[in-house]
Amino acid sequence: MDGEWTPMNRVNKYLLLSLSIVFLSGIAGGAVAGDIAIVIHGGAGTILRENMTPEREALYRGKLTEALEAGYSVLSSGGTSVDAVEATIRIMEDSPLFNAGRGAVFTSQGRNEMDASIMDGATLNAGAVASVTNIKNPISAARLVMTESRHVMLVGAGAGIFAAEHGLETADSAYFWTQDRWDSLQRVKEREGVKTDAITPPKREDKHGTVGCIALDREGNLAAGTSTGGLTNKRWGRVGDSPIIGAGTYANNETCGVSGTGVGEYFMRGLIAYEVSVQMAYLGLDLAAAASVVIDKLTAMGGTGGFVALDKNGNIAMPFNTKGMYRGYIKADGVAHTLLYSDE
Repeated sequence: MDGEWTPMNRVNKYLLLSLSIVFLSGIAGGAVAGDIAIVIHGGAGTILRENMTPEREALYRGKLTEALEAGYSVLSSGGTSVDAVEATIRIMEDSPLFNAGRGAVFTSQGRNEMDASIMDGATLNAGAVASVTNIKNPISAARLVMTESRHVMLVGAGAGIFAAEHGLETADSAYFWTQDRWDSLQRVKEREGVKTDAITPPKREDKHGTVGCIALDREGNLAAGTSTGGLTNKRWGRVGDSPIIGAGTYANNETCGVSGTGVGEYFMRGLIAYEVSVQMAYLGLDLAAAASVVIDKLTAMGGTGGFVALDKNGNIAMPFNTKGMYRGYIKADGVAHTLLYSDE
C-alpha cells in the first residue's frame, strides 16, 4: 500500500476540503446467510479524468473487473474467502498496471522488493512475506506462510527458500522490469537528489499502486489480503505496512476485513486496518461510521491513501483522502462495479 512519500504538509487546502469518502453501505444492505461479496483496490493517489486517456482508463477498469470476476468465480462455486482473496490478488500481481508483483516499483538499487499478507477472519490466522525478490505471486507465498508454517512473517532470502520448498513459481528480475517503473525511479532520483533518502517528500502527490482484496464467502467467513512493491527509490531494506497484520491488512469475522493503500508509515503508526475493527467491536459503530472515523484519523496524522473494507453482513466501505482510488466490488448479483475517481 505504498507509493511515493506524501506527508500532510504537502497536501493542499483544496484536498483537505474535498476529502473523498466513499461509502457503499446503501447498496450493500444487510446480507442474508449465503450471500457473497468481494471488494478490491488497486491504489490511491492523483487519479484524475483529465490525466487519463480513454484507452488507459479502459485498461484499469478491465483489469479490475477481471480480478473481481476471478474472486467471484471462486465464491460463487462455494470456495472460501481465503481462496477468493488469493485468486483476485494474483490477477493484479500479474498486471504491470499495479505496484505489486510484475508491476512492482524499483528500490534505489534498481531492484524489485515485494511485500504481501493475508488473514483469515474465521481463525485470525495470518501469513506475510516481505522484501522478496523472485516470487512471482507474493500473495501465494503469504498464504503458504499462514497455512504451512508456524510463523506469521518471513522475509528476504528466507521467504524465497520457503516458497521454493513449497513449489511456488519464481521469476527472475527481467520478469518484474517494466519501463514505466524504471522511468519513475529515474524521475524520483532526480527530484530527491543523490544524497537524500527514500522518505524525502516529493513535490507532487503520486499514486500508491498497492493492491488489496476483502472477500465474504457463503459460510460467512471474511478474509483480507494486500500486496505491494513498496516505495519507489526505497532504501535500507525498508518495509511498509502491507505485510504488517493490523496495519495494512486485517480480518475478523466478528467485525470486518480491511486492506489499505497509501503511505505505509502512517498506516503502521495508526494500526489503520485494525482500527476499523476496533471501532466496530468496542464502540459499536457500523462499518460506514467506523471507516469514517479511521480515515479522519489517518488524515489528522498526516497520512494519505485509503482502504477498502467489508463487514460480516456484506456492507462495503471505500474511504480515501486522495484525488482518486482504483477500486471495485461484486455482490451476490454477480455484477462487477469499478470506480476510479473521487466523484464516482
